[in-house]
Amino acid sequence: MAVFGTRPEAIKMAPVVFQLQNNQNHFESILVATAQHREILDQALSLFNIKPDIDLNLMNSRQGLPALTSRVLESMETTLNNVKPDIVLVQGDTTTVFATALAAFYQKIPVAHVEAGLRSHNIYSPFPEEVSRRLTTVMTNIHFAPTPGARQELLKEGVAADRIVVTGNTVVDALVHISKQDFNFDNTSLKNIDFDRHRLILVTSHRRESWGTELQNICEAIKEIVKLYPDVIVVYPVHPNPAVRDTVNKILPGHDRIHLVEPLDYMTFVNLMKKAYLLLTDSGGLQEEAPTLKKPLLLLRETTERPEAFEAGLCKIIGTSRNRIVEETSLLLNNQEGYQAMIKADNPYGDGRAAERIVQTLINWNAGKSILLEAVEEFNPRVGKA
Repeated sequence: MAVFGTRPEAIKMAPVVFQLQNNQNHFESILVATAQHREILDQALSLFNIKPDIDLNLMNSRQGLPALTSRVLESMETTLNNVKPDIVLVQGDTTTVFATALAAFYQKIPVAHVEAGLRSHNIYSPFPEEVSRRLTTVMTNIHFAPTPGARQELLKEGVAADRIVVTGNTVVDALVHISKQDFNFDNTSLKNIDFDRHRLILVTSHRRESWGTELQNICEAIKEIVKLYPDVIVVYPVHPNPAVRDTVNKILPGHDRIHLVEPLDYMTFVNLMKKAYLLLTDSGGLQEEAPTLKKPLLLLRETTERPEAFEAGLCKIIGTSRNRIVEETSLLLNNQEGYQAMIKADNPYGDGRAAERIVQTLINWNAGKSILLEAVEEFNPRVGKA
C-alpha cells in the first residue's frame, strides 16, 4: 500500500507507482491519498494520471497539526484494517508520513520509507518535518536513503546497515519523465509574461518557520531586487495557506515585474524552472530539482537536510535577512563567473533510476533475501551522471 497526502509526496511517489504497476506479477499495489493538501495534490495526480484506490479526503481549512495528525492516524487505522497490506510505503516527511507509519506500527505492519535519512539536526527547522522524519525512522523496516550522506545519518542513529538502500531521489526520475514532454505557456496563467527579454527569478516560500517576520523580509527583499535590476522579473506561485497569502498580498501586489500567481501544476512549474535564471526558495524538494535542471538556488532558511548540493557549490544557504537576500541575489545577477560556478557540478541527488531500485528492493524483500539490493546496484553519485 502506497500512501501520499501532499503534492511533493505524489510527485516523488509517482515513479515508484509506475514501477509497481509494471511489476504486477510481483505486486498488487493499493494507492491511498489522505489529501492533506487537496487541490495541489490533485494537480500532481492528474499530471501523472494516477487515481487513488482510496481517497480519505482529510483536508480541513486552516487545519492545525494536532487535528490533522489525529485524523490521519484514525483514518489510516481503519484503512489498514480493511486493506491488510503486507507492507506500507511512505515518502518524505509530512504529517501523512508520520501518522501513517505510526498507524502501521500499531498494527505491526512493515513500513518502507522513501527519502529516508534527511536531517537538519534542528527539530524546529524545518518544522514539523524534521521531527516527522526522525520519528518515522524508528518505525521503519526498509529505509530508502536518497544519497550516501542520508545513509550515514541513519547509521549514526543506529539503523542496521542491511536495512538501508541508497536509491537516488525519485524526484530526479519524475523530472526526467516530465522534461521529455512537449510544453508551451500559451494555455497557462503565465502566457503574457515576456521571458525572453528578462532574467526570471522564481520564488517559493511557504514553510511554517518562514511565516510572519521572515516572510515579510523575503517579500521586501524581492521588491528591492526588482527595483535594482530593470531586466529582472519575479514569478511567485503563492501557496494557498492564508498565513502565506495574507503577508504576500499585503507587500507584493501592484508591481508590473512581480507576478503573483496561483499554485502551478507540476508540468508548468518544471518548465518555469527551466526558464528561470535562479531560484529563491525555502522548499525542500526544490533543493534537489534545481541542481537537476542546472539552476542556481539560494535557500531562504538557516539549515538544510539536503547538504549535498551545498557541499558541491550548487546551492547556497542565505537565511531570511532582507539585506542578505538582496546581497546574495545581486552577486549572482552581477557576477557571471560566480553564476557559472554554481551550475557546473554533476547532480548529487540521482540518476533517474531511483524507483527501479526501490521496486527491486521490495521484490528481494518479499523473496526473503538477506541482501535487499547488491551494493553495485545502489546509487553512487560518483559513477555516471544524471
